[in-house]
Amino acid sequence: MTADAMFAHTLFQFGPLVLRDTVVTTWLLMLLLWIGAWLATRRMRARAGLVQTAVEGAVTAMEDAVRQALPRHADNVMPFVLTLWTFLVAANLVGLIPGLHSPTRDLSATSALAVLVFLSVHWFGIRAIGLKEYLRHYLSPSPILLPFHVISEITRSLALAVRLFGNMMSLELVALLLVWIGGLLVPIPILMLHIVEALVQAYIFGMLALAYIASAIQTGALAEGPAPATEPEQ
Repeated sequence: MTADAMFAHTLFQFGPLVLRDTVVTTWLLMLLLWIGAWLATRRMRARAGLVQTAVEGAVTAMEDAVRQALPRHADNVMPFVLTLWTFLVAANLVGLIPGLHSPTRDLSATSALAVLVFLSVHWFGIRAIGLKEYLRHYLSPSPILLPFHVISEITRSLALAVRLFGNMMSLELVALLLVWIGGLLVPIPILMLHIVEALVQAYIFGMLALAYIASAIQTGALAEGPAPATEPEQ
C-alpha cells in the first residue's frame, strides 16, 4: 500500500469525463451485492442452513430496529434503510481485500450517500403526511425559525458525510502507518479493528438516517395537530 492509495485516484480521463477508482469499486460492489442477494434468495429452504440462518438473523435485527423507530411506517422505510445498511457494511469492509479500498474513504462517495439520505428524508416525510402538511412544520412554532430549520437540514447532512469519510480515511491511514512501522505481524490486530470499526460506522450512519426519517415523519405528523377527541362510550 502506498500513500497514493489512500486517496481516490484517476483511472481514466477523456476531456471532462473522469473515472476514479471509487466509482469502479462502488459499481462493482453494487453488482456483486445484487448477484449475492439473487443467489441467497433463489433457494430459500424451510429448514435453514448456516448461511441462511445468519442472513435471516441479520435481516431480522435490522427490521426490528426500523420497526422500533417507525412502527406505523416501517414497511415503507424498510427497503431503503436495509439496503443502505447492507451497502455500507460491504463498502466499509471491501478495503480488507488486497488491491481494493473502501469507497467510503472518499468524501465524494460519502457526500453522495448523505445527499441520498437528505432527499429520502423529505420523500418519506411528504409521502407520509402530504406536501402541504410537511412544509408547514418548517414554519412552526414561528415562521422566524425557517432559516434555522434549513441550516439544520444542511449541516446535519454535511456532518453525516464528513463523519463517515473521516473515520474510514483515518482507519486506513492508521493501518498504513502501523504496517510501515511494525511490519507484517501488525495487520492481524489491525484487521480485527478494521472489521469492528467498519461495522460500527455502518450502524451509526444507518441509525442516523433512520432517526432523520423518523423525525421528519413524526414532526410533520405533529404539525397536523392532535387527533380529534372522541366522546367516551356511555
